[in-house]
Amino acid sequence: MSLIGSVVSIPVFCDSGFVILSELNRSLAEKTKTSLSVMAVALSTGLYATHCFVPPTPGPIAAAGLLGADLGLVIMFGLIVSIPAIAAGYFWATRYAPRFKIEPKPKVTYEQLIERYGKLPSASRAFAPILVPIGLICLKSIADFPSHPFGIGTCAEILSFIGNPITALIIGTFISFLMVLKITKEVYHDWVGEGLKKAAVIILITGAGGALGAMLKATGIGSYLGSTLAQYNLGIFLPFLIAAALKTSQGSSTVALITTPALISPMLPAMGLTTPIGLTLTVLAIGAGSMVVSHANDSYFWVVSQFSDMDVSTAYRCQTLGTLVEGAAGMAMVAILALILL
Repeated sequence: MSLIGSVVSIPVFCDSGFVILSELNRSLAEKTKTSLSVMAVALSTGLYATHCFVPPTPGPIAAAGLLGADLGLVIMFGLIVSIPAIAAGYFWATRYAPRFKIEPKPKVTYEQLIERYGKLPSASRAFAPILVPIGLICLKSIADFPSHPFGIGTCAEILSFIGNPITALIIGTFISFLMVLKITKEVYHDWVGEGLKKAAVIILITGAGGALGAMLKATGIGSYLGSTLAQYNLGIFLPFLIAAALKTSQGSSTVALITTPALISPMLPAMGLTTPIGLTLTVLAIGAGSMVVSHANDSYFWVVSQFSDMDVSTAYRCQTLGTLVEGAAGMAMVAILALILL
C-alpha cells in the first residue's frame, strides 16, 4: 500500500488518493490480519511523499515554476528524495502503528468489483496515465540539456512539445480512457464531470496560495527574513523551516509549497542556491517542510482518520508523528544531496 500510494499520488491530491484506495486498504488489512492503523499509515505516508516531492502534483509543480527550477530535474531528484521519506513512513507504520488495534471492515470486496465491472484494467493500463506523462516530462528536460543529447532538429522539437507539462498531462488524460472496456455516457459525462469538479477545488487552492504568496512578497517580508536569518547560516534548511512553519500553522501542504518560494526567492543568491541543482534542492527542501506536520487544521488528517476509523488521539500519534518522521527523513536526504552536489 505504501508503494501503491507513492505512485498514485504523483498526479493526484493525496486526499483523493486515500479516498480512492481506502477500500483496497481495508480489504488487504482484513486478508492479511493486519491492524487498519498499520495499513492506513503506510498508505497515507506513501501518498504524502510524492504529493509533496514529485510533480505534476500541483504543489511541487507550482513551487518549481515560481522559483524557475527545471521541472525535469525536480521530478528526477524528487523521486530520489521521496525514497527515504517513503521508507521512513513505512518504518513508522510497521514499528509504531501496530500498537493501535483497529479492525478493518471492508465495504467492497475484490469479488464485488469484478461483479460490478466485469473485468478490471491490467497493471500496465492502470499505471500508464501516471507514468507516461512523467516519462515525457523527463525526456523534455533531457532534450533541453545544453549538450542537446537528442540534437536540435525535429526529434528534439517533438520531445519539447509533448514533454511540456500541459501537453503531457493531456496525453495522460486520454490514455486513462483506455482503462475502461467501453466508453459510455457514464464515463465521459459522469466520471469526467466528477473529475472536473474535484479539479476546480485544486485550482482554487493553488490560485489562492499563489495570491497569498504574492501579497507576502509585496510586503517585503522576504527581504526582512533574509537579513534576520542570514546571520544563522541555515542554508538549505531555511526553506524547510519556513515551509514547516507555514504548513503547521495553516494546514495545507499545497499552500506552504506555493507561499514559501515568494518568501525565500530574495535570499537565494546570498545562499548560493541559484544554480539549476540549487533551485531543485530548494524546491525539495520546501516539499519536506510542507510535510511537517499534518494535524487537526489539515484536511488530509481528517481524511486519514475518518476513512481508517481512527479517533483523534490515535490519529495524532500515528498520522501526525508519522508525517514529522517522514518530513525529517526527506530533509535529511536533501541535505545529503546538497553536501554532495553544491
